[in-house]
Amino acid sequence: MSLIDIAMLMLCGSISGFLAGLLGIGGGMILVPFMILVFNNLDFSQNIIVHMAIATGMATILFTTTSAIWAHHKHHSIDWKLVAALSPGLVVGSLVGGSEIFEAINTSWLSLFFAIFIVYTSIQMIINKKPTAGRELPGKVGLFSFGAFAGVISSLIGAGGAFITVPFMLWCNVKPHTAMASSSGLGFPIAAAATIGYMYGSWGNPNLPAGSLGFVYVPAVLCIVVISIFTAPLGAKMARKLDVAQLKRIFGVMLFLLAAFMFNESRKAFGY
Repeated sequence: MSLIDIAMLMLCGSISGFLAGLLGIGGGMILVPFMILVFNNLDFSQNIIVHMAIATGMATILFTTTSAIWAHHKHHSIDWKLVAALSPGLVVGSLVGGSEIFEAINTSWLSLFFAIFIVYTSIQMIINKKPTAGRELPGKVGLFSFGAFAGVISSLIGAGGAFITVPFMLWCNVKPHTAMASSSGLGFPIAAAATIGYMYGSWGNPNLPAGSLGFVYVPAVLCIVVISIFTAPLGAKMARKLDVAQLKRIFGVMLFLLAAFMFNESRKAFGY
């Protein structure tokens, strides 16, 4: 990688780490479009470039969430019983999605799916609409089923799952601050299982570049996490001081721009 590539990845790592701590998101939405630019510059195969960007972004969440988890745990913000109850389903869903479904999806459709997800997330952040608490948490079967569903979806888009776990927890009468902090704890099993699935499902792919473990490009992971593990605690600290709702709106507008980039990638992949 060139110095420009490394600098871009480190900059993205600093931003994604801060956002992971501040908003409870894994950072894949920010990382994937920029990693596609870097991987294009490195002449990676177009057949796997989006897969590698998503898988590599998910691998970085392992380190980013660990840092954010510790920052939230020190303030007793995480509901560990809830994290433990949801984790089995999340692990199963993420493993299945990462190993069995992810590689089977064509690059063009994966780009389109990711772009639609970014648009959905950006709208949610701009309007900052919180679901009305309508019920209590379900039993073990209900939590496992929801976790499996959330794990599959998260593994396909390389996200830590906060976009779906936080609304679910709020709907089930979990306090907003606890839901946001607990989403960091839930992001770790999602990232761990999905990353294992990505590597297992793509092992031996002839298009993989040197330095990769399956779809995970290790040099990019190192460039990102060396910065993100330090900025995640800063984000968690600022979450207790800043107007997070206003920051979400600003971030939502930025996501629209990234969505436009991903829609263009999908268009090129489809040959239009």
